[in-house]
Amino acid sequence: MKIALVLLFVFSIAYVHLRGRVRHKLTRQLGDHSSFLAPINTLLYLCSRLPAKPYLPVQAFPELQPLQDNWQEIRAEAQALLHVGEIKKSDNFDDVGFNSFFKSGWKRFYLKWYGESHPSAMKLCPRTTELLQGIGTVKAAMFATLPPGARLVRHRDPYAGSYRFHLGLDTPNDDGCYIEVDGQRYAWRDGESVIFDETYIHYAANTTEQNRIILFCDIERPLRYRWASAFNRWFSRKVMAAAAAPNDAEDKTGGINRLFTRLYKIRARGKALKKRNRTRYYLEKWLFVAALVLVFIYI
Repeated sequence: MKIALVLLFVFSIAYVHLRGRVRHKLTRQLGDHSSFLAPINTLLYLCSRLPAKPYLPVQAFPELQPLQDNWQEIRAEAQALLHVGEIKKSDNFDDVGFNSFFKSGWKRFYLKWYGESHPSAMKLCPRTTELLQGIGTVKAAMFATLPPGARLVRHRDPYAGSYRFHLGLDTPNDDGCYIEVDGQRYAWRDGESVIFDETYIHYAANTTEQNRIILFCDIERPLRYRWASAFNRWFSRKVMAAAAAPNDAEDKTGGINRLFTRLYKIRARGKALKKRNRTRYYLEKWLFVAALVLVFIYI
């Protein structure tokens, strides 16, 4: 039974790795967070109602039309937040999902995260939160900025229970500010939206001299079977919600991020070791992974 589970895990990682045209190096994929959720993601891929493509038609999600129709009101609230400095990075290591983006200058303001709207969002941008609360398939939402010269590294998001929706609010309207998903490029434009599968490898860059602001949402992945949808919603409530990060002290910090705050010191040690001695860093890393596998096999 244990051998069968190990084989299932290995095959699901291979499925995730080979999906799409653009791939990580195998050594990176094995240590990537998407590998730990590979069995669950493979199940969701097999149950997906929409085809496996990097970009999906926005028309397949008609419930999102109110966001498109009211994009200028949403933009006004985002611009006001940016003006007073509320769209910002985390200074407390309490946002594990996006912590690596902050060093490039990327900033965010959470509207909701796999649960109720953030209290700070309801107070500071009531119109946007009202619109989002009326769309049940929106599981998470934020305003996100990408400053001039910023570039987000190639990555795939860890969980396949959603698709990513971007609505351009205040963008350079230039091909030099773009996202590339599985090798296919899209440049943001004011008032225009795009939906893509964030579990394909993607990255973003702003080579212009103007800031970019978008509305960034996770939209529930449509699945063919009720039991699969029920599982996806349960996992979102119990696991994804635990990665909630606050805008301020009024907002909830999920259990994963509370733990991340404590573990960051260990991670900082690893980064320092990698800079000082890459060979020793990778040796310790893979010894740790091997130990976890052995514990799983023999428990």
